[in-house]
Amino acid sequence: MSWHPQYRSSKFRHVYGKAASKDKCYDCVPITRSVHDNHFCAVNPSFIAVVTECAGGGAFLVIPIKQTGKLDPHYPKVCGHKGNVLDIKWNPFNDFIIASCSEDATVKIWDIPNQLLKRNITTPKKELLGHARRVGLIEWHPTADNILFSSGYDYKIMIWNLDVKDAVLSKPVKILDVHKDVVVSMSFNTDGSLLATACRDRKIRVIDPRAGTVLQEASCKSHKANKVLFLGSMKKLFSTGTSWWNNRQIALWDQNDLSVPLLEEDLDGSSGLLFPIYDSDTHMLYVVGKGDGNIRYYEIGPEKPYLNYLMEYHSHLPQKGIGIMPKRGLDVAACEIFRFYKLIPTKSLIEPISMIVPRRSESYQEDIYPLTAAAQPALTAQQWLHGMNKDPLLVSLKPGSGAVNSLPRFLDPEPFTKATHLSQQQGGRLLLGEKQKPREIKDSRKRLKIKEQLPENEQTCLSNGFDIFECPPPKTENELLHMYFRQQEEIRQLRALLNQRDVQIKQLELELRNLSTDPGN
Repeated sequence: MSWHPQYRSSKFRHVYGKAASKDKCYDCVPITRSVHDNHFCAVNPSFIAVVTECAGGGAFLVIPIKQTGKLDPHYPKVCGHKGNVLDIKWNPFNDFIIASCSEDATVKIWDIPNQLLKRNITTPKKELLGHARRVGLIEWHPTADNILFSSGYDYKIMIWNLDVKDAVLSKPVKILDVHKDVVVSMSFNTDGSLLATACRDRKIRVIDPRAGTVLQEASCKSHKANKVLFLGSMKKLFSTGTSWWNNRQIALWDQNDLSVPLLEEDLDGSSGLLFPIYDSDTHMLYVVGKGDGNIRYYEIGPEKPYLNYLMEYHSHLPQKGIGIMPKRGLDVAACEIFRFYKLIPTKSLIEPISMIVPRRSESYQEDIYPLTAAAQPALTAQQWLHGMNKDPLLVSLKPGSGAVNSLPRFLDPEPFTKATHLSQQQGGRLLLGEKQKPREIKDSRKRLKIKEQLPENEQTCLSNGFDIFECPPPKTENELLHMYFRQQEEIRQLRALLNQRDVQIKQLELELRNLSTDPGN
C-alpha cells in the first residue's frame, strides 16, 4: 500500500502546505459558476488569470501577481468571447500572451500589456476558427514555440501553428480524429513527442500527434479515467477517475503497455473530480480534490510500490479550481518547492498555498532545486512540425545565476529596458576596448539618450506609488535578504554599465582630439 511507506528516507518527507495570510490573497474576485471540469485559473510570475462571470458572453480577469488584496469591482476584463470561457492557459515562453477557449467554438490568443489594465480588452491578437462545437481544452506545446493544441466537443483535437501573420486562422496544421467521444484531458510527455488523452468512452490513449496515430490504448473496466498525466521521464502515466462503486480512484500505468494498470487505489467516496499535478523536478505528485479542501501529495519512485504517500494538506474551504505557479516564480529563499492558487467561490477568494520543505538554513538549497525548464523554447514551430524532438532548455533557480523569466513582448514597441533585466541585455552590449565606427558612435549616443528617458516612461507602470511588477516592501527577514542580494547584483550591473559609458566617452574624446590635430582637416 502507498499509505504506509516503512523507513523510507526522502528529503520531501516533511513537506507541508502553508496558506498565505489574508493580505496576500486576492479578495472580491467574481469566480465563474461554470460546472465544467477545468482549472479556471492560470498563473505565471507576472499575472494571475481567472475565469469570471460576465453578462452576455465569456470573460476572464488578468491581475498583476503583486496586486493582492481587494479587487476593484469595476476592474477591466478580457471579454471577447460570445460564450462562456471554458479554459485559459499562459504561453510558457511569453508571460504576456494567453490563450482562451469558449462555448462559442473559438480559441483566441490575447496580448496582455505590461501595465495595469485601464479598459476591457475585446480584440484578440489571433482567432482560431476550426471547431464545429464548443472548445473545452487547450494546451501549449512544452518545448516548441507557438504550437497550440485545442480539443472540442466535435471529438477532434486540432494542432495550430501560431507562427504566422494572419489574425484569423481557419485551418489547423493537423487534425487528430481518433476519439469517439469528448476528450476530457490532455497531457504531453517531456519533449512533447507524445500526447496522452482521457476520453468519455473510458479509454486512455497515447498518441503520436504529428503522425495522428494511436500508439497505445487502455480500456480498463474497473477504472473510468477523468484526468490523465505523463509523469515526466518516468515512462509512466497517472490517471484519476472513479471505480465500479463510484469511489474516487487513482491508477498508475506503464506508458508502453496500457493493458493492465501497475497500481489501482480507491481514495474516498466523494463525488468531486481529482486534478493530478506532477512536478518533474522533485518527482512529487499532487492530487487536488475539486469540491473539497484537500491536497494529497506523493513521491514517485522507479521501483515498486512506485507511489509513496507523503502527507495531505487539509482545509475546510472547498476549491472549485486551482492555478499552478511555474518554478521560476517560487520563493527559493523560503524553501518553497511548489505553489497553488486555490479558487474559493463561496468567499470570492483566491488563496495562495505554498508547499515548503522545512530547513533551518536560509541559504540556497541546491538539493531541492534541480535544474528546471526555462522560459525559452527549445524548438521553433517549423522544426517540431518537421519531426524534430528536443527536451526543454534548463536553468538554475539560484539567485543571480541568470535570467529565468520570459522576455516581455509589448503591444507597442517600447524604447527602454528595465534595470532588473540588465542581465538579459548583456548579449547586445559592446565589449570593452572594441573600436567603434562613427555610425556605431552615433547609435550609442541615441541609446544613451533613450536610457536617460527611462524614469519618465516607467511612470506608466506605477500604481499607488510603486511598480506593480516589482516586489513590495519586505515583511520577513528572508524577503529582506533576498531583496538585498538582488539589489547588490543590480548595483554591480549598473557599475559595469557606467564603466562602459566611461570607456565610450574616452573613445569619443580621443577621436575628437585626433580629428582636431589631423592636418588634412
